[in-house]
Amino acid sequence: MPAPVNAFKAALRTDEVQVGTWLGFADAYVAEAAATADFDWFLIDGEHAPNDIPSILPQISAVQGAGRNAVVRLPVGETWMVKQALDLGVQTLLMPMVDSAEMAKNLVRDCLYPPQGHRGVGAGLARASDFNAISDYLTTANDEVCLLVQVESQAGMKELDKILQVVGVDGVFIGPSDLAADMGFLGNSEAPEVQAAIESAIVRIRAAGKAAGILTGDAAGAEKWADLGANFVAVGVDVMVYTQAMRALARERKALIKG
Repeated sequence: MPAPVNAFKAALRTDEVQVGTWLGFADAYVAEAAATADFDWFLIDGEHAPNDIPSILPQISAVQGAGRNAVVRLPVGETWMVKQALDLGVQTLLMPMVDSAEMAKNLVRDCLYPPQGHRGVGAGLARASDFNAISDYLTTANDEVCLLVQVESQAGMKELDKILQVVGVDGVFIGPSDLAADMGFLGNSEAPEVQAAIESAIVRIRAAGKAAGILTGDAAGAEKWADLGANFVAVGVDVMVYTQAMRALARERKALIKG
């Protein structure tokens, strides 16, 4: 029996844009509720949300249990974190702040079993192998790992073409906010210079045969990036959706009731 097929990785090879959303509440109950929405993928955020390996596990279970694709963003590219996430059964990782081809190569090695990489062999006691019930897990797991790297700095942009040549990197996600800050436009990812840099990056990523991703809360922006070639697009963050709705509800109802 082989490792489970990574449906998200397979979908990235098609022409259909995969539309997703961010999960930042660090709570399985919220993840389960969110997964009732018909998104193609859900990003469980360990970089800017208060998540760790134990809190990520029940959220993966909630998303996968709803038949959805779970993507996990770890806070940093540490070998031990990658190993633990993969042993949890995560098949798609989004890794932040990748500034060079060498960083990308190290991440590939962390994700893959020998001889392609140096992932530690301990899946026999892990959820990834269904606790050793998947007999061919070790020999088939590499094929189902999807590694997405975030390029979100000027240094990363300069190295982008080299990063795109790294075998084992399945896609590149552009981080608009960090890129804008690094370019001198903190809090203004709509600056023309930033937008031009993102446009150029997406075109280059797709031309290299890799998947291109981005996060935007703006409907027009999502359409723009998809039309340009981005094929995994996140269209919102659960924390922001919730807080904006709650604030709007308070304003509207108080105005109605209090006149």
